Amino acid sequence: MLRSHEYAQFIKREAKALGFLSCGIAKAGFLEEEAPKLEEWLRQGRHGQMKYMENHFDKRLNPTLLVPGAKSVITLLFNYYSEEKQQDASAPKISQYAYGEDYHHVIKQKLRQLLERLRDNIGAIEGRVFVDSAPVMDKAWAQKAGLGWVGKNTNLIAKSTGSFFFIAEIISDLDLPADLPVADHCGSCTACIDACPTDALTAPYEIDGSKCISYATIELKEAIPTHFQGKMDGWMFGCDVCQDVCPWNRFARPSEEPAFRPSAELLEMNQRDWEELTEETFRRVFKKSAVKRTKFQGLQRNIRFLNR
Repeated sequence: MLRSHEYAQFIKREAKALGFLSCGIAKAGFLEEEAPKLEEWLRQGRHGQMKYMENHFDKRLNPTLLVPGAKSVITLLFNYYSEEKQQDASAPKISQYAYGEDYHHVIKQKLRQLLERLRDNIGAIEGRVFVDSAPVMDKAWAQKAGLGWVGKNTNLIAKSTGSFFFIAEIISDLDLPADLPVADHCGSCTACIDACPTDALTAPYEIDGSKCISYATIELKEAIPTHFQGKMDGWMFGCDVCQDVCPWNRFARPSEEPAFRPSAELLEMNQRDWEELTEETFRRVFKKSAVKRTKFQGLQRNIRFLNR
C-alpha cells in the first residue's frame, strides 16, 4: 500500500510542476448519488437543447465504461482567474474563461505530459485524459476527490481558491488511495441565487440550464428566446455573475498561465467596436479562443440581442 501512496504523491507533485492548481484522487465506480439527480434533471428538460447531455447516460455515471479496467479518477484544477478586465464598462462582456486561448487544447496538452511522466516513472499504465469534451461528471469527481464542494450556484468551490478554474481528469487503471471529500461551506449565503439575472438558479444547488445566460449565448444555436430580453446583464459570451458575487472568490489569485492572459486588443475594444465587429476582426481577436465555438454569426446575434 505504501507504493500506491508514493504514486499518489508523485502525481500531485508533477501536476503542481505543470501548473495545475490542485490534484485529488477518487476510486473509479458508479456515481450512485448523482444518477437519480441527473435522470430527473434531464426529465424536466433543464438541459434545454443540449441534447448531447442525454447521450451516453451510463458512461456519464460510470468511468469504467469509458476506460475499461479503470480504478482511479485523478481530477485536476487549473486556474484561469484574471484581474484584468474589459476597459469599457458599457461594452458587451465575455466570461473570463474565454479571455485567453481555448482551454481544451492548453490543458489537454498538460494532461498528456502528466500521463507520459507517470508512464516513465511508474510503468505501463492505461489511461485517458478528459477536458470537458466527454461524458464525465467533472464536478462530482472533483468533489469526491476532496478538491472542493459543489456550491449553491452548482459550481465547484474551493476554500483557498474560489471557483475560477477548469476541471480535468485522468481516468486510469492505476490503483491509488482515495482522498477524502471536504465539507460544504456555503452556509446560509444565497448571494449567487439572489444575483442571477435570469433566475436560472431555481433553488440552492439546482440550475435550470435552459435559463442560463451561458446557455443562451453559447449552446443555443437558434434565436435567443424573448424571455431573456432585458435580463442579459450585458453578457455576449458566457456569464460570470454567480462566481463574481461568491464570497469565496475573494481568495482567487491571477492565473500564471501565459496562454490564458487576455490580449490587449480584446480588453481595449469598446461598445462601438463590438457593435461594428467584422469577421476579420473576430478571426484575429479570437484566433485560438473558445469564443470561436459560437462563430462570428453567433456572436453577432448575441450583441444584437443585447441592443434590443
